[in-house]
Amino acid sequence: MRDLRGKRVLITGGAAGIGRSIAERLVSEGAELVLVDLDEATLNATLEAIQSLGAEVSGYCLDVTDTDAIMQLRDHVHEDLGPIDVLVNNAGIVHGGTFLDVPLEKHLRTYRVNVDGLVAMTYAFLPDLISRPEGHLVNIASAAGLVGVPWGSTYASSKWAVIGFSESIRLELELTGHQSVKVTAICPSFVSTGLFEGATPMKATSMLTPDSLADQIVRAVKHDEVYLLTPWLVKLAPVLKGILPIRLFDTINWMLGGSSSMVHWRGRETPAKATEPKQAV
Repeated sequence: MRDLRGKRVLITGGAAGIGRSIAERLVSEGAELVLVDLDEATLNATLEAIQSLGAEVSGYCLDVTDTDAIMQLRDHVHEDLGPIDVLVNNAGIVHGGTFLDVPLEKHLRTYRVNVDGLVAMTYAFLPDLISRPEGHLVNIASAAGLVGVPWGSTYASSKWAVIGFSESIRLELELTGHQSVKVTAICPSFVSTGLFEGATPMKATSMLTPDSLADQIVRAVKHDEVYLLTPWLVKLAPVLKGILPIRLFDTINWMLGGSSSMVHWRGRETPAKATEPKQAV
């Protein structure tokens, strides 16, 4: 998708962090934005800020764990705007701590948001992407989806699922004659959005900023890249894991700080649940 001008782009978790940065980056590309978020107050503030840049933007409040609400959202978007061209599945949460010290409900909600919500959003809007001359599905995964992450087991495994889903749906689209729809899985290390407050980047790397990551994501979409692995050390993980004995890989990962990166995670609170999808002011 070389040209995003006039393309309707829906971004979940679009009110803050990576989602907002992607939206702001897309303003300069001339895209029409549809932002979806759980936090109504933050969403309204973001809509106002992006509208002040001269962008065409709409917003809807939604909890991506509510499948019925997702289907209602699809109907609202179609009625208000029409079908979308690009879906960015960005909404996600993380809980850190040793597995048994984290309440079970937090583990399960991690899967509901990071996996179930992403799959349900894709199910609802993939027909839009298929119907358009060009479509693009962008799934925000993580470097944590490439290696095991102690003190973050359900977050890491949820992102493994996102990577597996992205690869599977990409191949399925190609094999069923829908080559016009591209799929990109985004696998960054820690991003300074507040979700990873207290986490420690691996040695020789630093926290990514949402703006720098958004620039890379937009470039990846415009070049139809299958994966975006960033920063440089993340690119080495699949290669080293594939060729080294697992215990040697584990040792290197520990020495580089990968296995201890979530030990001091604090994170931030997530907003209260939205009751129904509704268009933000």
